[in-house]
Order: sequence, then structure tokens, then C-alpha cells
Amino acid sequence: MSDSSKHAESDPAGDHDHAAKRGHADHEHGDHHDHDADTVAVAVVTVSSSRSLEADASGDRIVDAFETAGHEVVVRELVDDEFDGVQGTVDRLVRRDDTDAVVTTGGTGVTPDDVTPEAVRPLLDKTLPGFGELFRRLSYEEVGTRTVGSRATAGIADGTAVFCLPGSENAVRLGVEDVILPEIGHLAGLASRDEPTE
Repeated sequence: MSDSSKHAESDPAGDHDHAAKRGHADHEHGDHHDHDADTVAVAVVTVSSSRSLEADASGDRIVDAFETAGHEVVVRELVDDEFDGVQGTVDRLVRRDDTDAVVTTGGTGVTPDDVTPEAVRPLLDKTLPGFGELFRRLSYEEVGTRTVGSRATAGIADGTAVFCLPGSENAVRLGVEDVILPEIGHLAGLASRDEPTE
């Protein structure tokens, strides 16, 4: 991730009439984007007891999307859909010094084996409810009311952005290309800002 200058908080209640007239431009966030990371190092985790890395279309889609966007996939793993395994894998990955984000695919549905959100949530220092809300809204446009069965989740763990996506390739495409990639540099930059060093 690229380093940048210190952030100065802007006052959303302040006088920003000129910015408001321009719509989105510069609105209340001020210079938040000064911290955006140009490139992000990503760990990709497929949660499945039936797939292999050699036959993992959803994992392939995540890798291809990030690399095409100029980011780096530093590790790719497959873990069984079992609580301790999922939690331990994500916990280990967010602690890596070379990882800015973790993206999982699989285990976000409603079957008894779908435990990814339950395993990951205790690791999160902050949740990003807007991620799941936006994902489900966009998903509704493609699959209709079936989106109510999706429990896509995101948050920040140990200064690392974590995104939990469904296992289908279409859901991964939607989540990564339409939601994660447009914001990953911004989120990763802010999440790692001013972390204490040992």
C-alpha cells in the first residue's frame, strides 16, 4: 500500500454549500481519499468441502478481477466449511504483514454447513453493514427475492478489510467487480491508517 499524508477530519455539518452543488465531488469526506491505496495485497479463501483449488471457478474469478485491476493476490487457500477452520484461517491471514484485504467465497447461505459469517464476525473490530446491504440490493436486480438468503458480510479485522461473499460465480462477480473493487483502495487505506507499531 502506498503511504500518504495525515488525515484532517472535515465537519459534515460545516459550510459545504459549494460542494453540495457539485453533487458527489469532495462532499463531507474532505481529504479522506488522500489515504487511498494504489495497490492492495489480497488473500483469497474458498470455503468448501467439495471443491478443490483446481476446480474453483469463484476463487478464480476473484483472483482474475483483482489482478486485472492492478492489485496483488498474495495467498490463496481452500478451507472446509467448518467453524474453527474458517475462523482460524481468516484470523491468521488478517495478521499477515503483507495482506491488506481478505476475500472469502462460500458459506454465507442458510444451510447448516454455512458458517462463514458466524466464524468471521467475532474477528471484526468494525463491521461494514453497508456492504451487505448494497450487495443484496444489487443482487435483487439479478436474482429477485432469493437474495434474502444471502448473508454476505464485511468488516475490518486487525487493520485488514475482510469481505465474505457467497460461493456462486455470479455472486462473486457482482460482489467483487461492482462493490469491492471500486472501494478497496479507500477502505484498505483507511483501515490500516495509524496502526500502532511494535
